[in-house]
Amino acid sequence: MLPTIVRRTAQATVRKTAPYIYTNPHKAKHTWPPDFSNIHPKHQFRLERKFKRRTKLKWARPRWTKAVKLVQFGSIVFVTIYGVLFLDWNDATSVNPSKPPFYGVRKWFFGMVDSIWSRDDVRRRPGEGLDDSSPVAKPEN
Repeated sequence: MLPTIVRRTAQATVRKTAPYIYTNPHKAKHTWPPDFSNIHPKHQFRLERKFKRRTKLKWARPRWTKAVKLVQFGSIVFVTIYGVLFLDWNDATSVNPSKPPFYGVRKWFFGMVDSIWSRDDVRRRPGEGLDDSSPVAKPEN
C-alpha cells in the first residue's frame, strides 16, 4: 500500500479541462468566478454566503463527527470511572493516607458489587420481622 501512495504522490498532476467545454450546448450565462472588484457589495455578500453554505454541506461529515463525539465521551467516562474507582491515590503527599479520595464512593460501589456476586447466609424466617401494619393503611376505629 505504501509504494502505491508514494507512486501516486510522485506522479505529475495533469490539469484536465472540463469535458465538452467548447461543444457544450448549454453555455454558461456568466463567467465564473466573477471579478469581485466589479460586483456590488450586496451581491458579493450574497454569493459568498451561498457558496459558504454549499461548501459546508459538501464538507460535512456527520458520521465522522458522531464517531469522534462518541469516542471523546467514552474516553472521558472511562478516565473518570477509572480515576474514581480503581486508581491508586495513596502517595506521600496525601493528606490522609488511610482514606484516599473517593473512599466513600469506592466503599459503596464495591459493597454493591460484592452483594451482587455473593449469597447472603442470613435468611429471614417466615413471619419474623415482618410488620403487618402498612404505612398507607388506615387504622380501624
